[in-house]
Amino acid sequence: MIPNDAPSNPWERTSLPNGRHLIGGEWVPARTGEVVDVIDPSSGTVITTVPRGDATDVDDAARAAEEAFPAWRDESATVRGELVHRWAELCRERASDLDALEAFEVGRPLLGSSPIPRTIAYVAGAADKVAGLTLPSHHPDALGMTLREPYGVCGSIIPWNVPGKLMAADVAPAVAAGNTIVVKPAEDAPLTVLYLAALAQQAGLPAGVLNVVTGYGAEAGAALPENARIRRMSFTGSPDTGRRVMEACSRRLIPVHLELGGKSPQVVLGDADLSRAVPAIVTSMTFNAGQVCAAGTRVVVDRSRHAELVDRVAERVANLRMGSWDSGADMGPLINARQQDRVLGYLDVGRGEGADVVVGGSRPSGAEFDSGFYVQPTIFDSVTPEMRIAQEEIFGPVLAVLPVDGAEEAVSVANGTEYGLVASVWTHDVGTAVRTARRVQAGQVYVNTMGSTDVIGAPFGGYKRSGFGRTMAADTILDYTQVKTLIIKAE
Repeated sequence: MIPNDAPSNPWERTSLPNGRHLIGGEWVPARTGEVVDVIDPSSGTVITTVPRGDATDVDDAARAAEEAFPAWRDESATVRGELVHRWAELCRERASDLDALEAFEVGRPLLGSSPIPRTIAYVAGAADKVAGLTLPSHHPDALGMTLREPYGVCGSIIPWNVPGKLMAADVAPAVAAGNTIVVKPAEDAPLTVLYLAALAQQAGLPAGVLNVVTGYGAEAGAALPENARIRRMSFTGSPDTGRRVMEACSRRLIPVHLELGGKSPQVVLGDADLSRAVPAIVTSMTFNAGQVCAAGTRVVVDRSRHAELVDRVAERVANLRMGSWDSGADMGPLINARQQDRVLGYLDVGRGEGADVVVGGSRPSGAEFDSGFYVQPTIFDSVTPEMRIAQEEIFGPVLAVLPVDGAEEAVSVANGTEYGLVASVWTHDVGTAVRTARRVQAGQVYVNTMGSTDVIGAPFGGYKRSGFGRTMAADTILDYTQVKTLIIKAE
């Protein structure tokens, strides 16, 4: 455990070395010796440095993973599961530290704990449940069966918005299934991933099973799917980058899982309970400053409830407090200056398209906001479906309100983007809820709630431009295996 007199800076509390990433069980600098600054988004100051890895570092990590693979593949599934479970236990012991570290580097308010231990523990229990099938045969002396075998070295590119949970959701099933893995975290938020890797080391994961290479996406990230040792890829991030990852995987003919963007609708029908819908809408648009692929940034509302909903959401948003991760604020900054400029640019786009700013619409004023990357939570009303602010993923605390006439139009508007990650439906009528939820094109649809944290093992992934493949489900571990058919005939 971290001692009580340890530094208050969450990164310093980990006691991990600056300027090092994990390759083959060793904490090493980049081959070039170059580093990348990790910036505190609340203040704009440098937290620490991490290696500026490139293709050479990626190959070093992939080679270490390749060398570790045979022994890890042949290890008992029970032992693999026990080691992953021990990793989960260490994460549980340090759950508040994990929460603080991720909040610090991303800029979001503290959650009070961390969902990471549950994610890892859930997968650990599946390690020795992976099984094949016995096949029927035409001959009494023939025996047919299928075996589930790991791919080998996997690659994983993790985004900056929820790095800890997404790293755990990718690494845990990969290694539990007998694969080894190379992880490339985002340069803006690599620290939680590095700390999780250190905890996996402490849990007894053998050297080379889990490797982390830090650096820029265009350098280390681009090199990962191109590396000849990588046999399977996972990517979470923007559709444009996901397309490039998929193109690289297609050239090498290796499988890839993509979890991409969203423009999630929250469908509020005429009989909706606004006392439940309004808090959920505000939380969904402002959690992590709207920098979540599943953020509900479009409200498709029945015209009969439109004015009341806008007033109630605006009142709640106007009373939100902004501030740093440890200030007790309701919402923090955006991740960096580029993202701040992007979101402010979309606010100009919305005004130019004729949408009305109900609340927010600019940077907050005050000395405490001058050095961080803050943008006010903003509500746009009088939005029409063809507007860019209703079609494009902004990745910021920006809500577009689209009034409609009835459930039919609501479904049409909800489905009227390229994305299909999540959606919510708010209504008292069970029949309407079922019909609407079935017709909305999204990988997850919530009724009278927004989020899947109350359900264990809910598959997460999207339709359309939001990607393909599912994570966090009971059978996710099978996606990290390939099927071998074995046929034996007696002499």
